[in-house]
Amino acid sequence: MYASHGFLRSDIGDVDVVYHDGEYHLFHLVLPNHDFIAHAVSRDGMTWRRVQNALFVDDPGAWDDDMLWTMHVTADPDVPGRWRMFYTGLSRHEYGRVQRVGLAVSDDLYTWTRSEDPAYPLEVSGQWYECSSDEGRNWVSFRDPFFYHDPETGDRLLLAAARVNEGPVIRRGCVSVARETAANDWQFEPPLYRPGLYDDVEVPNLFRLDDKVYLIGSIREDTKIHYWYADDIGGPFMNFADNVLLPKGNYAARVCKVGDRWLLFNFFQRKEIIYGREVIARMLPPPKELITDRRGRLLLKSFSGFDALAHRPVQITRSSEMSQLYGNPNATMTCGENAISMSCPSGFEAFLLPGQHEDFRLRARITLDGHGKCGLVLRVSEEGDGYYLALDLWKGYAQLRRWGANPRPEFEHAFRYETLQAGNFVPLFQATDIDVEVVTHGSYIEFSLNGQVTLCVVDDGYCDGHIGFYTESATLKAEDIFIEKLDRRTAEEEPVYTATRHNPPDPQFHLIDVQPQLEPPSDT
Repeated sequence: MYASHGFLRSDIGDVDVVYHDGEYHLFHLVLPNHDFIAHAVSRDGMTWRRVQNALFVDDPGAWDDDMLWTMHVTADPDVPGRWRMFYTGLSRHEYGRVQRVGLAVSDDLYTWTRSEDPAYPLEVSGQWYECSSDEGRNWVSFRDPFFYHDPETGDRLLLAAARVNEGPVIRRGCVSVARETAANDWQFEPPLYRPGLYDDVEVPNLFRLDDKVYLIGSIREDTKIHYWYADDIGGPFMNFADNVLLPKGNYAARVCKVGDRWLLFNFFQRKEIIYGREVIARMLPPPKELITDRRGRLLLKSFSGFDALAHRPVQITRSSEMSQLYGNPNATMTCGENAISMSCPSGFEAFLLPGQHEDFRLRARITLDGHGKCGLVLRVSEEGDGYYLALDLWKGYAQLRRWGANPRPEFEHAFRYETLQAGNFVPLFQATDIDVEVVTHGSYIEFSLNGQVTLCVVDDGYCDGHIGFYTESATLKAEDIFIEKLDRRTAEEEPVYTATRHNPPDPQFHLIDVQPQLEPPSDT
């Protein structure tokens, strides 16, 4: 996990990641001031080391002397070895009501200078888009630039979050496009995609994968990351019945090309109480890999970087190695060839794997017999306090909750029962041969079903404990059960206010919600 914490609880904002010469370069905003773009580097994509900041707000009187918002770093197609950073800027003179896109350049990804080309800053065209603070919501949306370059076709497109200049005010959000016809010569065109539904389509991304073109954007209405697809760059862009890439709490995603793979980075946010004041805390979780299924749906799978951290694999093959958490007299365990059947026809029981676990990766293949309930328990205590991951294999629904005794009980408030995150997957018409994987690494918790990341959340309610499976009025068979310990590496000393504390939480510091509503726009 990576965060940007300081004396005033500064926070990581929108991110962009570039992979070059075996190293990841993370560029991100720093909230709440938005006065510079920070830079960090990593060899593994998970542990980061801050280096010199990339860009600061300009001197008073400049077009970007107020705030810097989302950026995109990409190789210059005309100058080998040079990098271009398109970024959003705001002016104090206009009270930040007009967004423009500027350009900075670098020859090493570390030292950046503003371009002196008179083409910048770019201002959005009024032919198709709102371009005056007198229109729409009384401010100009033209932010979150993304440069798309296809050397084979010659396409050079600059995408941005913008708004068309007609229609219902809160339905005008679109992905604007300007074509680079020569170096730094931009011609605006009609929107690349106009859903006609949302206030904004934030942080757009455009890339090719397999035989389709995919557009990714973040939507403030449901605070989720969505995607659309087309057969070619010109569209039309369409969506599947479920076009959500990541569940709530994850936002402002950016793609990163690593060899022949596409990775997805984004921030995760939650509400916290710091010294009696409610704040939004944002962190950078590990990336996920973008893949497609046979129908062309865009999916995410767990980052292969965890393989380098995994060691001491243990396979569980005998029911005698396991124990029951609650001692339900109706519960039984039997074992077959590399498989353990856990049954509880009446009531609830959790079946625990051996040992106490902190950072781990659990893999198993499960089969459900019956129409009852099943799931997993993670980092639970002897009293059953911990995380409960509920699985509805028939409806295609997963839910992670934090459940345990309230340390300050009063009357009926003796327990805490908090849903952290919920997500959907393709329902299984026959609940057989389901591959599940759980990764816990510090405060990061990730759940995959049949290779698809379904839940990913950041929470520090419980840091270690037992893990296992549970059933309620059902029998669950688990085979090929493997547990691996995950190392935790740090590139910098973690700040005191991270989610990796092992001490009891300070009463002045605690979590209240992991599914916050974003306040528009994503950069503010």
